[in-house]
Amino acid sequence: MKQLAAILLLIGISLTVFGQGDSLTIIDYTTPNDFEIGGIEVEGAEFTDPNALKAIAGLAIGDKIKVPGQDIPRAIKKLWALKLFTDVQIRVNKKIDNVVFLVLTIKERPRLSRYSYTGVKKSAHDDLNSAVSKFLLKGGIVTENVKTNAVRAIREHYEGKGYLDANATVTEVEDSILLNSVRLVFDIDKGERVKIEDILFVGNDNVKDTKLRNTMKETSRKKKIFKSSKFIEELYEEDKKLLIDYYNTVGFRDARILKDSIYRDEDGEDIILQITIDEGNRYYFGDITWKGNSIYADEQLSEVLGITKGDVYNQELLTTRVEFSQDGRDINTLYMDNGHLFFRIDPVEVSIYNDTIDIEMRLFEGPIALIDRVEIKGNDRTHEHVIRRELRTKPGQQFSRSDIIRSQREIINLGYFNPEALGINTPVNPQRGTVDIEYTVEEKPSDQLELSAGWGGFSRGVIGTLGVTFNNFSMRNIFNREAWHPLPMGDGQRFSIRAQTNGRFYQSYNVSFTEPWLGGKKPNAFTVATYLTRITNGFDRESEAFGSLAIAGASVGLGTRLRFPDDFFVSNTSLSFQNITLINRTGFSLDNGQPVLNGSFNNISINQTISRNSIDAPVFPTSGSRISLAMQFTPPYSLFNNKDYSQLNIQDRFRYLEYHKWRLNAEWYTSLVGKLVLKASAKIGMLGMYNREVGLSPFERFELGGDGISNFAGIQGKDIISLRGYEVNDLEVNRNYDGAAFFDKFSLEVRYPFSTNPMSTIFVLGFVEGGNSWINAREFNPFELKRSAGVGLRVFLPMFGTLGFDYGFGFDRNLPAGTKFTEFGNFNIILGFEPE
Repeated sequence: MKQLAAILLLIGISLTVFGQGDSLTIIDYTTPNDFEIGGIEVEGAEFTDPNALKAIAGLAIGDKIKVPGQDIPRAIKKLWALKLFTDVQIRVNKKIDNVVFLVLTIKERPRLSRYSYTGVKKSAHDDLNSAVSKFLLKGGIVTENVKTNAVRAIREHYEGKGYLDANATVTEVEDSILLNSVRLVFDIDKGERVKIEDILFVGNDNVKDTKLRNTMKETSRKKKIFKSSKFIEELYEEDKKLLIDYYNTVGFRDARILKDSIYRDEDGEDIILQITIDEGNRYYFGDITWKGNSIYADEQLSEVLGITKGDVYNQELLTTRVEFSQDGRDINTLYMDNGHLFFRIDPVEVSIYNDTIDIEMRLFEGPIALIDRVEIKGNDRTHEHVIRRELRTKPGQQFSRSDIIRSQREIINLGYFNPEALGINTPVNPQRGTVDIEYTVEEKPSDQLELSAGWGGFSRGVIGTLGVTFNNFSMRNIFNREAWHPLPMGDGQRFSIRAQTNGRFYQSYNVSFTEPWLGGKKPNAFTVATYLTRITNGFDRESEAFGSLAIAGASVGLGTRLRFPDDFFVSNTSLSFQNITLINRTGFSLDNGQPVLNGSFNNISINQTISRNSIDAPVFPTSGSRISLAMQFTPPYSLFNNKDYSQLNIQDRFRYLEYHKWRLNAEWYTSLVGKLVLKASAKIGMLGMYNREVGLSPFERFELGGDGISNFAGIQGKDIISLRGYEVNDLEVNRNYDGAAFFDKFSLEVRYPFSTNPMSTIFVLGFVEGGNSWINAREFNPFELKRSAGVGLRVFLPMFGTLGFDYGFGFDRNLPAGTKFTEFGNFNIILGFEPE
């Protein structure tokens, strides 16, 4: 009975409270009344600030509202506009007289916990994340707009790769771990890559279809070799502009694209592009007159412009010859190299009649500008004077654009800075008529380390190599502990040390130091070097099988930059001493084939080299040339000592070597199409004698063939020149005479870079090559060449130098009949430096 009484009591209390609540919240909606807000309670706000919701709704305690009226609906609309909620309600909780208490109830949209992909490989996820990251934020609100934007970004990502049929759907899955959170799953079907079956042109009466297709750089047919075929709308629009640009270069200045269409081919897999062109009329240059020029005569300006009356109208050529040409042949450069920084020129079409256009060149020559300040920024390791001494721009000089371009080249060729990050700024002070020049550089590693181990055939064991080259060394700070980071750097000196050995059988050591600006005022390069190479066969010197070769030497040289014919020329003179000691050692012969096995031979020579280097970059040149003529002379001892050399043995005849030696090396670089670069090179050498009784020196000869990799620092007693596709013994002169007195070698290379980043320059190449060598002038025939062709790869790492390989086929190798074609191939490795 007590339990029943308690239940009845509770029911009674609940009915009383409910009844009171109903009595307080009954509002007559038939008659609008004014109420005062007595309180606002927010329900359901887990991630949203309640006070912010009240402020956005525009409701506050003490406000007067009309019920029914527009105040409550207006507040609900404001909250809906945030697009953060799936439900918004405002109700009256209770009413006391004309005071109401409101409850704002919201249901928040779910938050994003994570997202994933299906239908594609994991390797593609990083790229997809980059595409959708601007729309998807973990912890952010998930709305339909967010999902739609993410799906569109995925489609555009694949369309940019040529997958025009790519599709993606998104599924929203409730996250069981995080409250009010969902994860998004994107199901992707990228489909097949859509290629371009054909590109058709309509209306091109004066230009062939093939030429127009080649003009389009990024949009090509799938039939084209060495070029991918995919349709990317953005690139297609750029290529349509290139079509019109090309028409403008051949006189059709009014050419335009009337329409273009894209449709599927018959099988529905690929697409066909059709472009309708209105070529218009072809125009020609008429009279070209000059106005405002006082420094140069009309004839001089016309000669530089290089355009005459009757030439086909070419807007691109006109702009190039007026503003900037790569070869410096333009009006702007003519004036700016003479200090006229404020120079302006405006070509104006003054008359068009029939198919002829007359042009008036309106010039404002302006005053001569002087260089005020020259600043260098970003060199945190290289000392400023090392950079400044290479500059052609000095304070107080007249402004010259060519000097700036040359300064840029010299900074790059130092090899200490990232060429892609080199910046040049020229802030102008018009009031003073001066200009400042600011060079901004970015340091890059320039030192090289050679550390390797391998199995050496002639050394019968493991051979180890340790070498290091410091290309930006500072000798003057060698005793300054604070300058060691980890070594004293920054003065532009070059210090190299290298050791290679397998113990007793083979040892090679060399050290060199170069100061490029001896005295600090002129580019006089001072170099000292010393080296020692020792190769032995066997342990027992008394054994008949024992043999050894020892070459020790030192040299000192001085190089200087010339001003004539131009300052790309450099002269280098050096004096060298070398001692060659043979003990029962093969590898050197007389010109009659007799081997030179024993003796001690001294080689004292003067070396003179004249070279010209105008390449634009040291690692991957795209333009310029590198040419050198080297002459090496020993004293003509036999002309003064009155000895009868026919009666002397080999040791006495060649105790002091006498010869004259000539080398010509030439390389040219030019860009073909895009990044494709052509390298052409020629190498010719001759070793001569002063006295026929003495004969040809058994040393300093040319060994053509093989990989040339053993020619490090030229300390093997002969010049070793690679010939790709051939072994050393494939050339008869090497087998019979241990080297030649004459050689020539010609090469053509086509190079394409995958990366020009200075931290890792990578390029592939294809080559054709021909070369040969002869023992004397009677047999010399420069057109009797050993031919080869092949491919190669180069990787330049600042710390290790040039690495790579060449695989060449020697077409003229003397192999037995029935030899397989693959056996004509030869594989060469490049380690640390590019062989000759």
